[in-house]
Amino acid sequence: MNQKLTELYHSKLLSPEAAIDRIQPGAHIFIGTACGEPQALTRALVEKGERIEDAMLFHFLTLSQAPYAQAQFAFRFRPNTFFIGPGTREALAEGRADYIPIMLSEIPRLIKSGRLRVDVALIQLSAPDEHGFCSLGVSVDITKAATEAAGLVIAQLNPKMPRTLGDGFVHLDDLDLIVECDEPILEYSYPAADAVQMKVAENIAKLVENESTLEMGIGTIPDAVLKFLVDRKDLGVHTEVFSDGIMDLIEKGVINNRKKTIHPGKIISSFAMGSARLYQMLNNNPRFEFHPADYVNDPFVIARNHKMVAINVALEVDLTGQVNADSIGTKFYSGIGGQADFIRGAALSKNGKPIIALPSTAKGGKVSRIVPRLAEGAGVITTRGDVHYVVTEYGIAYIHGKSIRERSLNLINIAHPDFREGLLKAAKGMNYVYADQKLPPPGAIYPEDLETFFTNRTGLKYLIRPIRVDDEEFLREMFYDLSDQSKYLRFFSAMRALPHLKAQLQVLIDYDERMAIGAFQGERPGEKLLGVARYILDRRTNMAEVAVEVPDQWQGQGIGTFLLNYLIQIAKTKGLTGFTAMVLVENRKMMRILHETGYKMKTKFEEGAYEVEFRFDDLAEK
Repeated sequence: MNQKLTELYHSKLLSPEAAIDRIQPGAHIFIGTACGEPQALTRALVEKGERIEDAMLFHFLTLSQAPYAQAQFAFRFRPNTFFIGPGTREALAEGRADYIPIMLSEIPRLIKSGRLRVDVALIQLSAPDEHGFCSLGVSVDITKAATEAAGLVIAQLNPKMPRTLGDGFVHLDDLDLIVECDEPILEYSYPAADAVQMKVAENIAKLVENESTLEMGIGTIPDAVLKFLVDRKDLGVHTEVFSDGIMDLIEKGVINNRKKTIHPGKIISSFAMGSARLYQMLNNNPRFEFHPADYVNDPFVIARNHKMVAINVALEVDLTGQVNADSIGTKFYSGIGGQADFIRGAALSKNGKPIIALPSTAKGGKVSRIVPRLAEGAGVITTRGDVHYVVTEYGIAYIHGKSIRERSLNLINIAHPDFREGLLKAAKGMNYVYADQKLPPPGAIYPEDLETFFTNRTGLKYLIRPIRVDDEEFLREMFYDLSDQSKYLRFFSAMRALPHLKAQLQVLIDYDERMAIGAFQGERPGEKLLGVARYILDRRTNMAEVAVEVPDQWQGQGIGTFLLNYLIQIAKTKGLTGFTAMVLVENRKMMRILHETGYKMKTKFEEGAYEVEFRFDDLAEK
C-alpha cells in the first residue's frame, strides 16, 4: 500500500478488547457467517465486553461454540439467528435466543431497508491489497450487506483469510476499527455419510445429467452426491455454499463450468465451509466468484442456469408433498436458508431439477420421515406446489403436477417398507387414495438392480425397469394406445377399458412369483411406457405363464423381443424352469418373438389358440 493507505490503516488499528469497548449497551450487533466468523472479536465480546448489556446479536449460521449464547451471558446478549446452528440450538430451545424465518435471498434486502437495524458489524477480512481493498473471503453471503449498513464496522484482518474474487471486497475507507489477528480460519467438514445417506446420494446422482449446474444445500447428503458424479462431463456450480466435496471433481475436470449459461467458467457462491486445503484453492483463484446472497440466491438469477439441479434436504415430507426442513414439531432445528430460493429457481430453469432428499426413517428406523401429515408445529419450507423430485434410499418420486392420490402412492413407494401399510391406511382415512387401494405384499422390495437400458436399431434409448405400484397410470395410458385388434390379441376379448379395479392387479408385483418389466422412453416427468413383459409363476410346475404387450405404433422396433429375452434372464436367475404362453392363432407377431428366443417350442392347438411351452435347458437345434 502507499503511504496514505498505510497511515489510514494504522489510524484505525486497535486491540480486540479496545475495539469491543466501543460498542454501546443495547446495540444491534452483526457477527460474520459460518467459517468467516471473526473469532478474536467474538472472544473479546464475551471476555472483555462487560459494559455491553441488552445487546442483540444477529447472524446467519454459526459453526463455532457461540460462547455468547451460553446461559451465563443471557443478560448481556440475545442471539437472533436466521439459521440455527449447533452453537445456538440449545439457547433457542430454552428461550434465550430468537429465530427469524426468512429466505436467504431476502436477508440483505431486510438489512438494507433498515427494517433490521445493524449498529455494529463484526467481520473478518483478508489483508488489504495495494489498493486498500480487503476481501470478505469465505463469507460474503449477508455479511456484505451488514457491513454496508452498520454504523460501526469492526474488522478482524487475518492474513490466513483467502482473498476471494467477485463482489466481496471492502475498502479500508469503509472500516471504522481494525483488529489484527493471525489465526486459522474456522474449518468444517460434514459428518461421514452412512450407508443410507450414501444410497440417497446415489439415487440423486441418477438425476444429474452432463452439463448440469449444481446447487448443494447444507447437509451431508448433498455433499455426498458429488462422490457419484465422477463420470459426468462439463458440470457447473451455482450454489449458496459449498465444501471440500467439489475439489476432487474440479481436479478431475468434471466441474469445469464450460457449459454454464450464466457466468461460464465460474463457480458462483455466497460462502464456503471447508478445510484449509479448500481455502488455499480459493485464494485469488479466478475460477471462483463470491457474491452476496441477494444475487446468488435470487430465483430469477438461478433460473438463468440451464439444467439447474438444486439438491436440498428435509426433515419430513407429508403425503401431499409439503416439506418441513427447519423444525422438529414446535422445536426449531435449522432454518429456511436457501432451500426455497433454489427449489423455485431450479423449477424455472430450462430442464431444471429441484430435488428434496431425505432418509426414509429417523431415530434408528423407529419413525418414518414420509408422514401422513407434518408434525404439529412443523413449518412448511417448500410448499406442495413447489416440490418436484423427492428422493430417499428407496427411490425417486416425481410429484409435480400430480394429483394427491398419485403423490400419495409415489411417496409411499419410496417410504421405508415397514411404514408403507400404515401410510396407506392413513391415506385411505383422509380419502387421498382409492378405498380399495392395495400395495405389493410385504417383503416385495423394488429390485433396483434390474434396471437397465435398451437401444433399438434406430438409436432410440429406453429405460428398462420393473413395474411399480405407482405405475398404474402409465399402464392405463399404454392400454388406451393399443388398437382394438391388439387388445383382443393380448386379452382374448374385446376389452374396451382398464379401470382402476383391473389396472391395480397389473401393478401388484412381488418381484418373485409375479414379475413385470416395462420399457420407458423419455426423461422424467415426460416418460412414456411403451411396452410390458410379465410372468406369473405356477409353483406346482415351476413354470411361469408369460405375456408381452407393445402399443401398435411402437411394434416392430425390437421392444417386445428385448423385454421377453430380459424377462427370461430374470426368470433363470430365480431358478424357474421355463415359460408357457397362450397365443391366439392370429397373433403371428407374438409367435415369432417366442421362436426368436432360441428355445425348443412345444405347441398345442386348442380352441383357436396355441398353448406354447419352452424350457430354459432345451435350446432349439440350429
